[in-house]
Amino acid sequence: MRIVVIGGSGHIGSFLVPRLVRAGHDVVNITRGSSSAYVDVPEWRAVAQVVADREQQDAAGEFGRTVLAQHPEVVVDLLCFTLESATALVDALRGRVEHLVHCGTLWRYGPALKTPIHEGQGTPPFDEYGIQKEAIARMLQRETADGGLVTTSVHPGHIVGPGWSPVGPLGNGDLSVWRTLSEGGTLRIPGIGSELMHHVHADDVAQVFELAVAHRDAAAGEDFHAVAPSSLSVRGYAELAASWFGQAATLEPISWEQFRAENTERHANASWGHLFRNHHLSIDKARRVLGFAPRYEPEAAILESIRWLIDHDRLDVARPLQV
Repeated sequence: MRIVVIGGSGHIGSFLVPRLVRAGHDVVNITRGSSSAYVDVPEWRAVAQVVADREQQDAAGEFGRTVLAQHPEVVVDLLCFTLESATALVDALRGRVEHLVHCGTLWRYGPALKTPIHEGQGTPPFDEYGIQKEAIARMLQRETADGGLVTTSVHPGHIVGPGWSPVGPLGNGDLSVWRTLSEGGTLRIPGIGSELMHHVHADDVAQVFELAVAHRDAAAGEDFHAVAPSSLSVRGYAELAASWFGQAATLEPISWEQFRAENTERHANASWGHLFRNHHLSIDKARRVLGFAPRYEPEAAILESIRWLIDHDRLDVARPLQV
């Protein structure tokens, strides 16, 4: 099939596009042209590259025409953040494309009341990003249920893999945490350390997208979680991470007020966003319907990210990895 991937040079696309090429598909990557794929593999030489600024073209009402000009049978949208943009694309593709697969997020849900969370059964989102993504997922389901464009949405967890920094044990991107853990220092954690985060390797996310494309009829009108088989608590994550450096984690619980006073607003807000949600999602549906078989537990996926960062001199640690 001829598949257009929107935003294929990002985290997911770096693994998805080569997967699609290996499966025998004719692939076009629509990109802003500002970055290259995180993983350089030979399959990229078979991919046609189209440069387009989606935000500008959406404003001009032209992006749908840009996508259709590539003559796709399937469109995989990895770069859509508003209901308005998603609706415009659906309107353009309806009746002209066989399948649209959209990338959502686990932040479509608010704080967990019961785990694991099954598709569409979490609490309502509370930030604009999550609100928009949940609205898109619902719109896509209605579109297919009403006999329009065949759609599927895939909702990843906290994506990790080579080339970028993982969400860390405190639920933010503060790289100094890794120095503290690697030297056996005391890590001050907000709350009690039982809050959950649900990571996933980018290649496992790509697997769900590839399966949704391959099993169009089964995936029609459905939404699927793309997360690791298990999630990590703050305490468990920190203890595992410290052990990679031959250390034992020393954790000191503090109040959120103390944590905010000791950290930048950006890091504190990120921590609150991840830990307040306390997410653990189910992948039963993706396994049952699509045959999803994740390769990575969360700690293995995170370790791969950390090893890449250290090997490329992008992370300051006190001791070398012991694993």
